[in-house]
Amino acid sequence: MALGTAASASAYELRFDAGRICLDLLATTHPGERLDGLEPLRAWITGSGLVPPGTPLAHADAGWLVGFRELRGHVQQLVRGRNTPGARPYDLALARVNDVARAAAPPAPRAVPGEDGYLVRELAGPPGCAALLAAVARDAVELLTDPVARAAVRECEGDNCPLVYLDTSRGRRRRWCSSEVCGNRERVARHRRRAALARA
Repeated sequence: MALGTAASASAYELRFDAGRICLDLLATTHPGERLDGLEPLRAWITGSGLVPPGTPLAHADAGWLVGFRELRGHVQQLVRGRNTPGARPYDLALARVNDVARAAAPPAPRAVPGEDGYLVRELAGPPGCAALLAAVARDAVELLTDPVARAAVRECEGDNCPLVYLDTSRGRRRRWCSSEVCGNRERVARHRRRAALARA
């Protein structure tokens, strides 16, 4: 599919259960490319909490897709790679994430009355791509430089699932990116194995 064309909301639901915005961005590659058009990208930006719901993002263009995908690749390299001094791909990814993190912050949030009379959050102006990328890059920097958070990064134990997540469960015993997705698959597979053994 060409960059900048909308898909059927990426054919897969977007997920926001990894525990960090930067890790949620990594989840947009599995089981296939989920950021395959501007509509899925806009949905991801809003769903991730980078902007309040209802924030106009009509000004997003194909350059935004390129930027988010490139940042995703760099964050992936840092999260999955080992900090090996002199390892060129790691060093390049680290330099790029640091560069992106230095960009301007998004417009300031402000509280405005909503339709129901309660205050809601909106941005004082339209967010730019560089500012949104910077927010994701800063999240990655915070994750990678916090020893406690970094130690809680886990890879899903589900078959063929490459997703990573932040394990904040009690006792740090979370095994899957999602109990409803990979956990359920594992339980079904275990049940089938037991049933097959019982029939044998």
